[in-house]
Amino acid sequence: MKPFTAKLLIAAAALATPLIHAQTAYPARPIRIVVPFTPGGSTDILARSIGLELTKAWGQPVIIDNIPGAGGSVGADKVAKALPDGYTLLMGHIGTLAVNPSLYPALPYDPVKSFAPVAWVARVPNVLVVNPQVKASSVKELVALAKAHPGQLNYGSGGNGSAANLATEYFKLQTGASILHIPYRGTAPAVTDLMGGQIQVLFTGAPAVLGQIKNGQLRALAVSSPQRLAALPDLPTVAETGYKDFEADQWYGVVAPAGTPREIVAKLNAQINQSLGSPELKTRLTSEGAIATPTTPEAFGQLIAREIARWKPVIQSGRVKAD
Repeated sequence: MKPFTAKLLIAAAALATPLIHAQTAYPARPIRIVVPFTPGGSTDILARSIGLELTKAWGQPVIIDNIPGAGGSVGADKVAKALPDGYTLLMGHIGTLAVNPSLYPALPYDPVKSFAPVAWVARVPNVLVVNPQVKASSVKELVALAKAHPGQLNYGSGGNGSAANLATEYFKLQTGASILHIPYRGTAPAVTDLMGGQIQVLFTGAPAVLGQIKNGQLRALAVSSPQRLAALPDLPTVAETGYKDFEADQWYGVVAPAGTPREIVAKLNAQINQSLGSPELKTRLTSEGAIATPTTPEAFGQLIAREIARWKPVIQSGRVKAD
């Protein structure tokens, strides 16, 4: 071998060694998961559950960074523009990844092009809850009350265009109920005001209201999924109450900035899926009203594309507007 050729090979090997080591060593420092909403909601609860499992598996701290604003767009955009090195992730959900494209004409990120799908974490049925003072113990009674007194009932959500906003507007379209929307800056303050009687209705992810349902602070009327929720087995589905084929579940999953190395995406996907299969996390998710949905990054990407197409006509027909 010629001396010049040998030197080139040695130089190339020297350059490649750190890259190979960096990929093998991932994660070599703390990971940040951005939650694009305020603490206390379903996205936050699930992000912290996954973060805990990753910390236990890899021995690296997982930092949860709550960055709310514009229906989750502010936090999502920060992740879209972050370095694609696997150390900044987004706990995305139906709003940030499927609904926002139809709500924000100048959305600063593209849910398909700006992110690399990592893992579909969970499906979370929405639960229709009311303040105990509301004179309705079933979906039909609530609909009848809303029709008899149009505009006198208020419902809360985590903001205009949030998953709770869309689920309730879909419910209104299907039932003909007249309920006014009061948007909040996050799910937690909406739950607080629902318990205090400032609003009367909320249709939101089960994890955010399970505790209040079980201790009697809120009354649950139905669940949005096709099947009943294991955490609330006596609670009927909306479809069971007479509104056939009604379904309005939320879903959550981890994405990384586009361009994140496939090896890192694969490692994250494998570890998250393994964690979702653990009895401990399954029990935790079930107790919070979530259903684990381990799958491939490709399948999660396909879900995102399907849901963008699905919710666009609902947003248009319901005239849902972003803040």
